[in-house]
Amino acid sequence: MKQLSVIIVSYNVKYYLEQCLSAVVKALSRLDAEIIVFDNHSRDGSVAYLSKRFPDVNFISSNHNVGFAKANNRAIHQSSGRYVLLLNPDTIVGEHTLYDAVSFMEQHPKAGGVGVRMLKTDGSNAMESRRGVPTPFTAFYKMTGLCERFPRSHRFGKYYMSYLPWDQPEQIEIISGAFCLLRREALEQVGLLDEDFFMYGEDIDLSYRLLKGGWENWYLPLMILHYKGESTQKSSFRYVHVFYESMLIFFKKHFGHLSWLLTAPVQAAIYFKATLSLFSMLFGRARRSLGFVSEGRTDDALFVFYVKPSNLKRCQEFVRRKGLWAEFHDDNKLVTEDSNAARSNRVVYVVYDASAYSYDEILQRISNGAHQMLVAIYYPERDMLITDREVISFL
Repeated sequence: MKQLSVIIVSYNVKYYLEQCLSAVVKALSRLDAEIIVFDNHSRDGSVAYLSKRFPDVNFISSNHNVGFAKANNRAIHQSSGRYVLLLNPDTIVGEHTLYDAVSFMEQHPKAGGVGVRMLKTDGSNAMESRRGVPTPFTAFYKMTGLCERFPRSHRFGKYYMSYLPWDQPEQIEIISGAFCLLRREALEQVGLLDEDFFMYGEDIDLSYRLLKGGWENWYLPLMILHYKGESTQKSSFRYVHVFYESMLIFFKKHFGHLSWLLTAPVQAAIYFKATLSLFSMLFGRARRSLGFVSEGRTDDALFVFYVKPSNLKRCQEFVRRKGLWAEFHDDNKLVTEDSNAARSNRVVYVVYDASAYSYDEILQRISNGAHQMLVAIYYPERDMLITDREVISFL
């Protein structure tokens, strides 16, 4: 039996998955582990492209998009690890993240699942790193804005458990499916992901079943980067339908037995939020079509490069050919809130050379940075630069 099985479900994110796998391979250097990628019928040539670059990874190609829950379950059945990590393809883990997370599980036999501190591309903390069970009252506080208004309240702030510190381990209730480390023994007891959920909600359901089964769920202050959205198109009508349908499935499954006086307002709120999201999406598309809102591309962004001296000329030539705005800094000149780049009216991407910095170093830097800037990573061996918006080829 392996110590750890890393399972990644992917759909049309070839280069983000390549970046994810590169980080995972480094992070597994001290673990007896396997990597399984379940490709959900991608049309971007992901498997053909990546299987040559990662020959030790087990790729499973589905003839259909079977959804997140079913894809993970099929991969889990083929895995052999004592621990199973469900990991999104649009993430980057640090070199120490997986070893430290598994070590924590080894030292805490009641831990059924572990989540981590997820960073957004501006270095700020992703609130979904720690969540509470969305009971009728917790869901009501979230949908009415009380959660955001009183984040430190143990009652109103329960949805994101925002009263907990970010820098120390804490017991939580819901672990994000973007990084969900699970004990196989616990999975065998409570069951795998509920395949009634096509996408979204299955992590909430599984976390809740772990708690019901007597296991503990933990948050660890180990950092990862989560692009949050590169694996799904969140501006689509399908996303709105699937997301809110999943919320209803969870609510009816676990709280449908309660009085309609409690359940009816929450279900009505879910329908209302779904309708509001659809109208907001339509309005946004109309504004973009009329030119009032840009598409969020990186054409007008400012790129601040931190690269090896040997890669400097290559990057300068790339910037010239692409017509990009750019600055080149050495390691002793960090971009701060008071720098010219931070005060720029443009979107600022701080670009780190992956051959010069470890992933741990990059994560540490962006977590301490000014949250006005976004991270991008330059891969000299692949001649590409990856941002939260797009992959830019040097060729």
